Amino acid sequence: MARLRSFQRLAAHPPDIADFLLVYIEEAHPSDAPPSSDAAYSIPKHQCLQDRPPPAQLMREGAPDCPLAVDTMDNASSAAYGAYFERLYIIQEEKVMYQGGRGPEGYKISELRTWLDQYKTRLQSPSTVVIQV
Repeated sequence: MARLRSFQRLAAHPPDIADFLLVYIEEAHPSDAPPSSDAAYSIPKHQCLQDRPPPAQLMREGAPDCPLAVDTMDNASSAAYGAYFERLYIIQEEKVMYQGGRGPEGYKISELRTWLDQYKTRLQSPSTVVIQV
């Protein structure tokens, strides 16, 4: 829950240089699989795409103003980004600029916030030239 609260704080007051997107991927601890002590909800393995939006809304409760996407049944987003269980990314112009560690241990909002703060400082630095075409 501490990670969720940290994300909530960052998403509620995002730096003016970033937009946030939540992507709900396959359920990490489905209730119809071997039991897990860290499963906060009872959500069975998804059988079709229509199974994903309801539990995705549970995730969104942590950041209600954040846009939400749902991964495909072939888990294309999860596979492309190695997101299983949870992961933080910064993507700029279709390039991964920051890739956090795999969750739950590698999920560190503080690292993401530091990266964003440093990036914003670089943008505001007089030695930085930003050209928009």
